[in-house]
Amino acid sequence: MKKLPIGKKDFKNLIEDNCLYIDKTEYLYKLITEGYYYFLSRPRRFGKSLMVSTLENIFSGNKELFQGLYIYDKWHFKKYPIIKIDFNEIKKDTPIMLEKSLIERLQEIYIENNLKYEAETYKSGFSKLIKQLGEKTKVVILIDEYDKPIIDTLTDLEVCKQNREILKTFYGTIKALDEYIQFCLLTGVTKFSKTSIFSDLNNLNDISLNVKYNSILGYTQEEFEKYFEEYIKDCCLVKGYERSELIKKIKRWYNGYNFSGADNLYNPFSILLFFDSYEFKNYWYETGTPTFLLNLLYEKQYDLSNL
Repeated sequence: MKKLPIGKKDFKNLIEDNCLYIDKTEYLYKLITEGYYYFLSRPRRFGKSLMVSTLENIFSGNKELFQGLYIYDKWHFKKYPIIKIDFNEIKKDTPIMLEKSLIERLQEIYIENNLKYEAETYKSGFSKLIKQLGEKTKVVILIDEYDKPIIDTLTDLEVCKQNREILKTFYGTIKALDEYIQFCLLTGVTKFSKTSIFSDLNNLNDISLNVKYNSILGYTQEEFEKYFEEYIKDCCLVKGYERSELIKKIKRWYNGYNFSGADNLYNPFSILLFFDSYEFKNYWYETGTPTFLLNLLYEKQYDLSNL
């Protein structure tokens, strides 16, 4: 049995370490060949970061990693300059920290591309980076967990609003530089549909509820039974289940996600942890519940009308 990629979000590391990978590259091929600017919202622990990493390796031209996968003989695997920002790794407790951390991340990308950072603000630094990288070959922009600076500061609405303004300015840079951009994807937990964050970046195609991309993350019933067959057999042997009984029970526990009315989906994190222990538990709730949802459950109210 291949290793379970529990906690792994780096595609290259996952493949080279011979971990189980559910092939989602057909959806990614559709994304990169049919459009340019996308937004995707999915819950925590649903595979967004791994998807971003997979796209990073596609646009880096790392064809050898995709052998045996859908996209292998269909994409040209040309190498593009990439700007990748993961807001899980950006400090955002205060607006000052957010600005400083954004600049530090931009400086890292400048250095990685043998460029010199000469900008006074994060906005001008971002703009110059896109232009300089995109002079010869258009740029790919991948932003993971775009809403983290908002979600993580909801308990202090003043900080939250200031972070929002920083993000609005930062993301707004993208639309004005269309001529330099090949592809752009933002992911997050939710889309603040009435916020001003997207007012300047209003050319994103929101595929969160698009039926064509319902199964871009998560496992369909077919994928579950195909890729986890060896684990299903082993669990039946260890725990004494009949196959149909086990699948029915796993389905009842973890097959409750649907984003468009199409296939129901299994939560990836829950499935991986289940097959690691063969114990039925609320894995997602124990590790993935956002603090602001817990506060709402305890009747702590947030005025989100201006966000």
